[in-house]
Amino acid sequence: MSGLWSPATDVLSSLMRAAVITQPGGPEVLAVRDVPRPEPGPHEVAVRVRASALNRADLLQRQGRYPAPNDSPRDIPGLEFAGEVATTGPAVTRWRRGDRVCGIIGGGAQAEFLVAHEGALARVPERLGWPEAAAIPEAFITAYDAMITQAALTTGESVLIHAVGSGVGLAAVQVARAWGATPYGTSRTADKLERARAFGLADGCVVGTGLDGLTAFVGGVTGGRGVDVILDLVGGTYVSVGIECLALKGRLMIVGTMAGTQATIDVRRVLGRRLTLRGTVLRARPLAEKIAVTEAFARDVLPLFDAGRLAPVIDRVFPLESIGEAHRHLESNETFGKVVIEIG
Repeated sequence: MSGLWSPATDVLSSLMRAAVITQPGGPEVLAVRDVPRPEPGPHEVAVRVRASALNRADLLQRQGRYPAPNDSPRDIPGLEFAGEVATTGPAVTRWRRGDRVCGIIGGGAQAEFLVAHEGALARVPERLGWPEAAAIPEAFITAYDAMITQAALTTGESVLIHAVGSGVGLAAVQVARAWGATPYGTSRTADKLERARAFGLADGCVVGTGLDGLTAFVGGVTGGRGVDVILDLVGGTYVSVGIECLALKGRLMIVGTMAGTQATIDVRRVLGRRLTLRGTVLRARPLAEKIAVTEAFARDVLPLFDAGRLAPVIDRVFPLESIGEAHRHLESNETFGKVVIEIG
């Protein structure tokens, strides 16, 4: 069908193009194939996907290390998307054919069509094209939910964002500024820190060969007080050092495990400083929680895109046929912002 559908026609093939994980392995195991097009249930919407952004979870799923939830395709990756409503289930009331929507699902977004519950969709801001819209959901929902909803970051506080040059990291910088907080960041290269300043980063620490200088950096920029919140997208030893960087009653949000799943924790410091350590994921949450997160995002964050106060950051855009090359690019760790797959 190769992108021939439009809201003006009812002609829909029973097949669609999709990125398929043929077996666990490297980027070479990805193929673009014709697969059956999914049909929406009573409260679901079929979306004609125009673009989908890549995430670390896609790489892990391809490697066989992060299986999709039971209600998602096992062999079609993709957690976030932007596109048009193609058809709706009989009980759908929120959306109409042709509406521009975006959102997060458990998998299957790197295909021409997907189905999602109507409550898990948000409108696409008018000023954004498809690649820009696809770069929003995972990054900005994760940043907003972790920092604002869960960690309760408020005006006048400070936040340290690890891997600040990533999609979520750059979204977190912007969200922190929009809520009146001061964002600091870490990166393995000085170049990414400098580029992040354009999006509101106050200062940053290069951690290319280790974390030895991080506590001194945080002490220097906060007058020895420590930061109020840490958004840890890396895990491993970053968790241990993060505890040393937190202010009294500080909150550490653990979102990723790129640096490993094990950390040594000084429990006395946690107790004495009355710290909060909290882990969070989006993919594995029940549908009701995903709907609640999406509704909060649509209410509090999307209007800031319309006002020009927030903007997605895109590193590169690849066509669906180059899905393997896109995976290689994300795995290089040289990206700044999101890698987007354009589906047509």
